[in-house]
Amino acid sequence: MPATATPLNKIASATANAVSTKPTNGQVVFAASAVAADGVSSEISLRSFSITADEPPTLGGNDTAPNPVEYYLAALLSCQVVTYRFWAERLGITFDDLQLTAEGDLDVRGFFGLADDVRPGFTAVRVVARITGPASDEDYRRLQETVERHCPVQDLTVNPTPVSTELLVTQ
Repeated sequence: MPATATPLNKIASATANAVSTKPTNGQVVFAASAVAADGVSSEISLRSFSITADEPPTLGGNDTAPNPVEYYLAALLSCQVVTYRFWAERLGITFDDLQLTAEGDLDVRGFFGLADDVRPGFTAVRVVARITGPASDEDYRRLQETVERHCPVQDLTVNPTPVSTELLVTQ
């Protein structure tokens, strides 16, 4: 199958056509909702899916589910997997296996308000991508650079994203 006829390239082509006709066709809204559950856990709804988030006991939870920053790492890795697959097809680069790991450094003094000069989020995130296949090292480096430029979750991390919160109080 030529690179341009792959399933993901067909999606890219259809999207490009739709957006060239009407640029607003490129705008998508994703949504989630959460409700507080036992302790510090929460139940989150995403489309037709439900997930639970909790904290380990050292952060006030019962350790019944991953915590939000672990979900962030999972989101980053899964987004990179999608982006690797998509751009490998776009660039005509094949691979046999792709494995990613991530770890993030978090200083809880920021979350607990113990130090005003410590941010509450990750201070650094390290991703390791292990890729094997028939392509050259140069092709895989080009693919990695492309993934870093086009991965939406990585973009959320390296570029400021405005967040606004509206508080509605019901009594």
